[in-house]
Amino acid sequence: MLLMLKLFKNFGRVQVTERLQLYFIKELIVMKNNLFLIRYFCFIFVFILLISVPSNSAEISGVKFNTEYIHKDKKLTLRGYSVLNYMYVIKAYAGAFYLEEKNPISESLGKNARILELEYFQNIKAVDFSFATAEMIKKNISSEEFIKMEERVKKFNSLYRDVKPGDRYRVLYIHGEGTFLYYNGVLLGTVGGEDFAFGFFSIWLGKNPIDKKFKAELLGE
Repeated sequence: MLLMLKLFKNFGRVQVTERLQLYFIKELIVMKNNLFLIRYFCFIFVFILLISVPSNSAEISGVKFNTEYIHKDKKLTLRGYSVLNYMYVIKAYAGAFYLEEKNPISESLGKNARILELEYFQNIKAVDFSFATAEMIKKNISSEEFIKMEERVKKFNSLYRDVKPGDRYRVLYIHGEGTFLYYNGVLLGTVGGEDFAFGFFSIWLGKNPIDKKFKAELLGE
């Protein structure tokens, strides 16, 4: 009789132990699921924060450009950016075009303030910039117009420096002030005249641009 009682007691203990084990297993499963849900909602929350915060730069081929520039009382906003490929396969430079935010893109060569910024992927000599600038301006204006600005073209060309990968030129035009050339953020000089600005920016945005696809993407088309 005592032996039977002991067996029943032991059996009861086994049942209690099994129930406790099952209870703890269920609790662990619930906790694990809760942790998963917490992590999931944290991830969603962080993701929403990231996509809701506006970026202050645009990127193409590893090159970042500001989305806007402020010059005195003028705010110039990014309208488009692209990469120019030489012979279709060699990346020459990445470029970005900025225009006063109140102006339509159709006035990209008008009197409004504008910026063209270029970052280079290749080594280029200053003399090559000078030659290309003069030749491309000639392709976009008449011979008479070029003669009138020829000395100013020479002055601008004398400002160029050799570039290496990662270097930048930024060209800013302000009506009544002139065309400013910056090299890695340092002002190299200024050339006056709305006609010169028209001719210079026509290299990329004119009727005979250096590359039609590059022009279209700079204009956001």
